[in-house]
Amino acid sequence: MAGVDTMQLGSIEQFCKAAELGSFTAAAEFFGLTPAAVSRSISRLELRLGVRLFSRTTRSIKVTNEGELFWKECQLALEQIAEAERAITGAQTVPSGLLRISVSTAYGTHRLLPLMPRFTEAYPQIEIELSISDKIVDFVEEGYDIAIRLGIQRDSRLVAYKLEDALLGVFGTPEYLKKKGTPRSPDELEAHDCIQYVSPNTGRPMTWLFRDAQGQDIEYPVRSRMRVLNDALGCIAWVNAGGGLYQTYAFAAAAAVKRGDLVEVLRDHAGRSRPFSILYPQNRHLSAKVRAFVDFLRATLSVQAA
Repeated sequence: MAGVDTMQLGSIEQFCKAAELGSFTAAAEFFGLTPAAVSRSISRLELRLGVRLFSRTTRSIKVTNEGELFWKECQLALEQIAEAERAITGAQTVPSGLLRISVSTAYGTHRLLPLMPRFTEAYPQIEIELSISDKIVDFVEEGYDIAIRLGIQRDSRLVAYKLEDALLGVFGTPEYLKKKGTPRSPDELEAHDCIQYVSPNTGRPMTWLFRDAQGQDIEYPVRSRMRVLNDALGCIAWVNAGGGLYQTYAFAAAAAVKRGDLVEVLRDHAGRSRPFSILYPQNRHLSAKVRAFVDFLRATLSVQAA
């Protein structure tokens, strides 16, 4: 198999920068070269690969589908090379570089984002790119360094640590409860407007979790005419508007409960939780930035849970 010489590596770096900036001229300015030199370098790379990496017009360039795939893989490779250099030189003791994180909407908005200012202040040399979405993604294939997911993951490609068991509760507005009454047991939910979250993983509404009068765990299959697909924040907004009752994480409702905007019901049947895990690829070198984020989140959440 042919090796990658210094000239080819330089062409790859120029290609990645041109793809990132969408311009040969901007990439040339970054490297202190002429646009013509960058264009020739990338043309040689295309010739070697036998594919077109860019669609070119007289005014613009656009990454092709093949170029998009090559860019993604090259970014990871260049980052690993940089991390290896930092590890050898000792610079790895200072976490730095771009950290890409994938997290679901409810956890990202109500749990992770309130903690991020502390992390970015502690690590000023780390850049953060945060994807907050309930869309199912293969975060390894899409080039994320870290993902935070609901549940305990069973994937041999991943290292997973459980961050916490997130406590659940059922919440509604005082106005809604004044109009509809306060349920005393899960069976009384039949008479209420219950807002259901439809999981993108299963395509089915998530079951509500309770404990019965004897303290045994039970699952309650809520039946409702009101459902939100793929976005848990939509359910929370609906509840906040007085639309009904919704079972969500205590951390997602905490601020509204403190203000008096929401009230927790069925507290005698509460106590259930769902686990959240932090994951990163098994076969990827654990960089200082990833280690710093994992350690920060585990330490911070363990203190909050104490």
